[in-house]
Amino acid sequence: MNTDNQDIKDILFLKGLKSFNESDFYDAHEYWEELWSDYILSDRKFIQGLIQLAVAYFHITNINKRGALSMFNKCQLKIEMFKPFTRGLDVNYILNSIRLSINNLNDIEDVRDFDWSLIPRLELSDERA
Repeated sequence: MNTDNQDIKDILFLKGLKSFNESDFYDAHEYWEELWSDYILSDRKFIQGLIQLAVAYFHITNINKRGALSMFNKCQLKIEMFKPFTRGLDVNYILNSIRLSINNLNDIEDVRDFDWSLIPRLELSDERA
């Protein structure tokens, strides 16, 4: 594992955010997984939670309701540990979006009816916790 290269770590994190916000969940997962697996991080669990969040939405695109629910439940536990802000992201906002997504999946019969407006927009704020 690599401990330096802060610029590379920042680039991977930001590329993951950009991909996620463009609904390119597979690429978001790839960028964050590279960050998670190749570098020593103090917020390793948070990055793992973001990976799982991206995979949850990717599962929905593949009509895999069970897989999506499983990933939402896993990522929720990890992301929750980093309230209220981590890496400039509003963790409470992300958690609320996860809960709404879980509720929506549980309320619908066909995963193709998922409400895509529930996906959080991951934007950096001035909070840096």
